[in-house]
Amino acid sequence: MRITRLRVRDVRRYRDLDVNLSPGLTVIRGPNEAGKSTIQRILELVLTRKVTSTAADLDELRPWDADARSRPFVGIEFIVEQDGVARSGSLEKSFRGAKGTVALRLDGEVVTDPALAEERLAVLTGIPTEAFFRSTASVRHHEVDGLARDEAALHDRLQMTISGADAGTSAAKRQLEKALRDLSAKGEKHPGRLKVAEDQVEALRLTVEHGEAQLRALEADREAAADARERRAATEALLAERRSLLDKARQVERLVAERETAAERYERLREAVRLKEELDELRAAHPSRVALTLLGPAVERMRRLSERLDQIRAALAGEVEVTFELPAVPAWRRIVVLGVAILVGGLLVAGGAIAARSSGAVGEVATTIAAVGGGVALVGLLLVGIGRWLRSSALTEAQMRDAEIDRRLRGRSQLEQDLKRAEEEWSEAAVSLGFGELPHAEQLAAAEQLLAAETAHVAAIERLTATLTGLVGDEPTDRLIERRHAEALVVERSTAALEALGPIAKEARARERLEGEVAEAEGALELERDEEAGARARVEANGVDAEQVAGEAERLATWTEQLETIRRRSRVLATTLEAIERAERSTMVTATRFLERGMVEDLERVTNGRYRRVKVDEATLDISVWAPERGDWVDAHSLSQGTLDVVFLVARLGLVRLVTGDRRPPLIFDDPFVTFDDDRAARSIALLRSLTRDFQVIYLAMSSRYDEVADAVIELPAPHAHDGRPDEPLRHLEASEARSEDRPGAGS
Repeated sequence: MRITRLRVRDVRRYRDLDVNLSPGLTVIRGPNEAGKSTIQRILELVLTRKVTSTAADLDELRPWDADARSRPFVGIEFIVEQDGVARSGSLEKSFRGAKGTVALRLDGEVVTDPALAEERLAVLTGIPTEAFFRSTASVRHHEVDGLARDEAALHDRLQMTISGADAGTSAAKRQLEKALRDLSAKGEKHPGRLKVAEDQVEALRLTVEHGEAQLRALEADREAAADARERRAATEALLAERRSLLDKARQVERLVAERETAAERYERLREAVRLKEELDELRAAHPSRVALTLLGPAVERMRRLSERLDQIRAALAGEVEVTFELPAVPAWRRIVVLGVAILVGGLLVAGGAIAARSSGAVGEVATTIAAVGGGVALVGLLLVGIGRWLRSSALTEAQMRDAEIDRRLRGRSQLEQDLKRAEEEWSEAAVSLGFGELPHAEQLAAAEQLLAAETAHVAAIERLTATLTGLVGDEPTDRLIERRHAEALVVERSTAALEALGPIAKEARARERLEGEVAEAEGALELERDEEAGARARVEANGVDAEQVAGEAERLATWTEQLETIRRRSRVLATTLEAIERAERSTMVTATRFLERGMVEDLERVTNGRYRRVKVDEATLDISVWAPERGDWVDAHSLSQGTLDVVFLVARLGLVRLVTGDRRPPLIFDDPFVTFDDDRAARSIALLRSLTRDFQVIYLAMSSRYDEVADAVIELPAPHAHDGRPDEPLRHLEASEARSEDRPGAGS
């Protein structure tokens, strides 16, 4: 494709631009800010950018002084040579986002569909993308080494060029990679089919495992419940047996206690019967026919009578003496008479004084006399009392003396009468006790012996009675024998019952042992009941559905099969992608060898034979050259900037020749020789001039040193807008130069 005309509206400084381009070498020359880079950007956009693009860089292309509705417009007219036939066409693009329009006219056909128009342009130019264009045919002076911006498109072109295959290897790789990504994506939000299948299989596996575990747990719980039920039944039977034995042991203890009690009561009753018989014998054989309550006083009376008789007999053994004396005149009478006289005199004196004081004849003297009279009366009263006391004493003494005289006067006759009465009483007492026939001297001793024997006999009866009372209490003693027989019968029945209970009746402490065993069995039964209840609760709580688990297992098998299918497909895709990559690597090896051969001639020509060997890495397109000074390969980036630009310039030219095939896109250069010296620049422009046989070359430059080799020269005007008056910057510059000339040493 060779562009013959370029029309531009509302792109940066170009509000309206219309220029004609030469099909060969066109030099577009202008100073800084003249818009050279803008023209290069315009050509890139018109050949590669879709009109419906909404990229932000399109808004940046709008002129600064344009209104808000203005949008970039680019139109070109071109010639396409194919099979020796030149065809003319045109292309118009208005970049308005979703409302953008395109019109591609060629051979009378007009294409307005943006996507179809881009496909037709890619076929005409051999340039699939904007990045590919900028890495090959569109060269900026500061991006000469910027190869492989669109590495996939570049590889596709190299593949197609070397193998003759249709374009689309990278598309196929992208499809394969996309398919692999779609299959193998691991993201949580957008997982691939492989991860979905794996997750589903894993989830179903876990579900099935969980369900099977629940089923196993259900079966185990059911078995545990059955075992617990059996153990509980066995424990209940054991507990019932132990409780029965415990009841027997308690019955044994009760029977033993009953037998021991009956035996003890039998012994007491047997002893009581013996004591009763002995008591009956003692009560029937008293030593005295007189009761002890009467015998004791009678013996005591005999003791007193014996003493009385001894006293009387002793009294009768002597004589009674009587004396008569005349008593003296009692002294108490004189004292009484004197006391009465003093009392009467004192009373008279006191009465007269009181009478005199009441008449008022005398005062204080009467009072004194009355007091003296009262005192005399008191003395007299005291003497009267003393006399009466003496009289009483004298009378008592006289009575005692009279009695003694009377006793003595009674004489022997009275004693003899007392002796007779005492003897009669003694005889009565002896006869009453049954000792009348005994001599008088032996009667008291016999009575004493009888009293002692009766007292001992009664004491023995009382002792036996107390013992019997201690044995039977207040119970009547007439049925002791019957009660003894009853207790003996109880002993016999208890013994028979114990023998009927078997060996447990002979075991010592059987109840304590069985109580411990019953307690242990009860505890074990509680545990068994708890275990059975827990197992039954687990069975009831386990809501697993065997059919559902089986369904999940079937789904797991289905998903496992799908997973294996997806994995097999993933392996097939990976194998295919690997084969394509191997083929691509093989193609790239061939392509880079072709590229190296093409670069060698151009590099030798531009460097005047300094560099004759080039090596291109088939994977990264890194370029190395043979350095004669080092005698070894060096990376191109280690060379000077001018030599580096030369190397990558010829690399781009070689890539363009190699990858575009029979397509001929325009070559656009934004002064890539700016770092070249004049000699190298002349050889480089001559190289570009030689390319015009196959390509249209558009060269953007600031100087006129390439005008003589150009087929057409377009000069762009400099920007004319200034901040202030136009001559002010010049005057300022002249003043600055004048100041620098005035400095010492200036101009050397």
